[in-house]
Amino acid sequence: MRVRVTGALLAVLVVAGCASPEATSEPAAKAAGAGAAADRVEPLADTPEPRLPVTVRSADGHDFTVKDAERVVPLSGSLSEIVFTLGLGDRVVARDITATFTQAEKLPVVTRNHDVSAESVLSLKPDLVLAEATTGPAEAMGQIRDAGIPVLVVDPAQGLDDVGPRIQAVARALGVPAAGEELTKRSEERIAAVRKDVPKKTDEPRVAFLYLRGSASVYLIGGKGSGATSLLEAAGAVDAGAESGLKKDFTAITTEALAQAAPDAILVMSKGLESVGGIDGLVRIPGVAQTPAGMDRRVVSVEDGVLLNYGPRTDAVLKSIVGQLYGDTK
Repeated sequence: MRVRVTGALLAVLVVAGCASPEATSEPAAKAAGAGAAADRVEPLADTPEPRLPVTVRSADGHDFTVKDAERVVPLSGSLSEIVFTLGLGDRVVARDITATFTQAEKLPVVTRNHDVSAESVLSLKPDLVLAEATTGPAEAMGQIRDAGIPVLVVDPAQGLDDVGPRIQAVARALGVPAAGEELTKRSEERIAAVRKDVPKKTDEPRVAFLYLRGSASVYLIGGKGSGATSLLEAAGAVDAGAESGLKKDFTAITTEALAQAAPDAILVMSKGLESVGGIDGLVRIPGVAQTPAGMDRRVVSVEDGVLLNYGPRTDAVLKSIVGQLYGDTK
């Protein structure tokens, strides 16, 4: 989630992001299983060989030279996904807690509740650290830079148009720009193929993105800037929260906000759905049962670690959303 988590939701995640889900009901387990994208990334067929040194500009305005890329530390699940999919996963020596795909699961974690541990990162002697604009705390990132470690900050993902630029930024820093172009082309072609198969509907379904952490009593509805709008529009749907006039990225769920959004379906992260006790628990949240989505129990569930990454697996995320919204679209 760190890719798109800003403002109020980032504060929520620091408190609740690592809380253990409550007991999972059978409907929740089924929905989570249906909505989860594949747990593995798919590297390019040919492993590229980095050509270094290379001088790059970070999104925070710093110019620096990458001399080696034998030991890389990506500080978000999305950035880890890009490195592994470029075929350079054997160079990654640590992960952020949001890197949940299979190839990364045995790597040491260098974040605590989404905060970077500078000591943990530096102990691994990285050649390059990859970070998001929201990666922090600032003191930890400063310690890493002060130790002379190159830190590439990548522009945040706002939507589907950011998939290619983020891939290419990472690829340039790793000295494999051609592989970045290849992966961008593959990713964009796959997204386009999914969009082509979206059923044509006269009435676009209204979908509300809810961020849920029942163990911390956190219930939010996404508005403009939540990160979900681009995906929903690509799936032929309307972002109900944004369209209803919610200006903030996330707002506390109220009966009034849900009534105004009037969603036909609800988009959630799988662990969030589990944390409220599945669909049975979701419809007990005040206001949910009175929406068309609540009455029809129409829920779209996607794995937390991939939903808003806007990376090489975005086509799988989009396909999952489309499949759950409209039924199997083979």
